[in-house]
Amino acid sequence: MAVPAEVMRRVSPRTSSFGLSFALASAAMFATSGAFAKPLLAAGWTPAAAVAVRLGLAAFVLGIPAVMALRGRWHLLGERWRPVLLYGLFAGAMVQVAYFNAIRFIDIGTAMLVEYLGVVLVVLWGWMRTLRRPGWVTLGGMAVAITGLAVVLNPADLAGVDPRGLAWAGLAAFGMAVYFITSAETPGVPPVAFVSAGLGVGAVVIVTAGLLGLVPLEAAWGDVAAFGTTWPWWLPLLELAIVAAALAYVTGFVGARSLGSTVASFVGLTEVVFAVAWAWLLLGELPAPIQLVGGLVLLVGVAGVQWGSDRDHRVAA
Repeated sequence: MAVPAEVMRRVSPRTSSFGLSFALASAAMFATSGAFAKPLLAAGWTPAAAVAVRLGLAAFVLGIPAVMALRGRWHLLGERWRPVLLYGLFAGAMVQVAYFNAIRFIDIGTAMLVEYLGVVLVVLWGWMRTLRRPGWVTLGGMAVAITGLAVVLNPADLAGVDPRGLAWAGLAAFGMAVYFITSAETPGVPPVAFVSAGLGVGAVVIVTAGLLGLVPLEAAWGDVAAFGTTWPWWLPLLELAIVAAALAYVTGFVGARSLGSTVASFVGLTEVVFAVAWAWLLLGELPAPIQLVGGLVLLVGVAGVQWGSDRDHRVAA
């Protein structure tokens, strides 16, 4: 039986390497968001205000390359306005506002652990959509990856954690699932154009909600304390907008489109490994040996998910 082109695209070693490199780059850039957002929140910025500026600036930065990529083919966005809207509402606005609210009440590690349970939602979506259960190799890789995630983060006893933080992190998990699904299943639109439009929608939604009094939009224009010194308020925002939003979203979109939503979502778990690495480099927080072991377990699980997913596609063909 001939193998469909879509399957060949996903199992090609070159395609897998290309998608994996972009997905890992995206995870590394997203991992900086907590370290740069927390000082802004501590200085008086509300989560909605920080996210609105972050998404709006990211959409603006990507605007020129988006126009160049579309080359007048505006109908491409018009034909796919539903996934663009979903991307802006959930992958842009919800996931960021929810995550920033979560880290106001619980530590970053616990928030990330709950948020990344969104990968389970991605798997369930694929299962319901195709009516095919993932193979045992894929399921085993998922279990190993989630175990490694828990070991790296080593969350405190969840019984003592503020339930408001857990609720916000749960909303972030749903938004993250939509992010991977819409990124992987929206062909035909240049990634930079789709992301720019989606983040623009997210920024408009948050600002509108703020003007209606649904979410507080408050900003502080003084210096912020971060990394052992003080910085002007705009510097963390610039990093959040350009590195942890514009570049991170575009590379993540390309990676998800290449790898598929399931594999891309589990590669995204490496964000926690990168977060530990950034804490080491920026804050001087040395990772514990158990975290290094957990990171290795997580990477083994991610490799198992990718190998198992490729095997599932070949069997299905």
